[in-house]
Amino acid sequence: MRSVVVRKANFGPLKTATVFLRWFEDPISGRKTYKYDGGMGQGAARTIKRNSILISKPNVVKDMAESAITLRALTIAGYDPSSGAGITADLQVFAAHSVAGVSAVTALTVQSRKGVRRVEPVGAALLQETLDLLAKDGPIDGVKVGMLGRCELVEVVTKFLESVRIARERVVLDPVIRSSSGAELLDAEGVSALRERLLPLAGWITPNVEEAAALLGVGVPGREGVPGLAGRLGELGRTTPPWPRQNQARPEWGTREYGSGLNVVVTGGDLEPPDDFLRSDSGEEVWFPGSRVEARGVHGTHGTGCVFSSALLCRLMLGDSKVEAVRGAKAWVVGRLEGP
Repeated sequence: MRSVVVRKANFGPLKTATVFLRWFEDPISGRKTYKYDGGMGQGAARTIKRNSILISKPNVVKDMAESAITLRALTIAGYDPSSGAGITADLQVFAAHSVAGVSAVTALTVQSRKGVRRVEPVGAALLQETLDLLAKDGPIDGVKVGMLGRCELVEVVTKFLESVRIARERVVLDPVIRSSSGAELLDAEGVSALRERLLPLAGWITPNVEEAAALLGVGVPGREGVPGLAGRLGELGRTTPPWPRQNQARPEWGTREYGSGLNVVVTGGDLEPPDDFLRSDSGEEVWFPGSRVEARGVHGTHGTGCVFSSALLCRLMLGDSKVEAVRGAKAWVVGRLEGP
């Protein structure tokens, strides 16, 4: 799990590139490795190792850095041909955080920045085969779950997470139920399965206010009702997952293998002002102030929920604390909205 990022290069007669790596012990797997955390992973960096690598041409530096990235994040989501949301947007976020990305498509969509015209979910067997093959291909250090489309696919993802047993704190669920244009993206049975089966396996959930209310079957509240929504979702996440499976003993609650409870981030794009709210699994509550910005980026406001959850996963994988991860993800989304 070594991530190498080239910080400085000198293409003089010796054609060398200086590479900085930080010594890091993964708190989940216990593996010791070198990685680059951009100075953002508070407490993650211990010592710095500096290597000089001979190269033949400048392009090798980029290739070397990209090939050395071994933190792998999996996105399970739909395909958006506009690339503003879905798996292509997630993979862009992973790459921007120097995290290698792999993906499993849950649905093909006909959509643009203006709305969703059509959704075609993939077959459950195809999704299952894809996930099984990716798991065998190499370690997966984090998972982001987005649009699932129908109940059968929720069940496939649930069984996958049970089998690979990735630590909860590195499983981020973005409960895509309805598009901003009003198209239904998860059927009623799927919403129930997500709430009862998938939610207890996730360490984070990132609904907007409307999605949080839909999961709980209540009306959409104003700002004052957001902490209550987050608290109720957090309690749902404390339901014991469906262990044991075949010959598997259920890990004890709070162990490193099992993970902790559910952290809830209610995104505030529908609020005024657009403040986000975090309720951690320990009960800590934090508001993150926001303000309206002019969307000058190429994708406009399309896909902001998708990229927020992906950026949150990356920040968690790179060692940020819960509060720092949410703040960093929010800042990343603002930067995307503002554009270059």
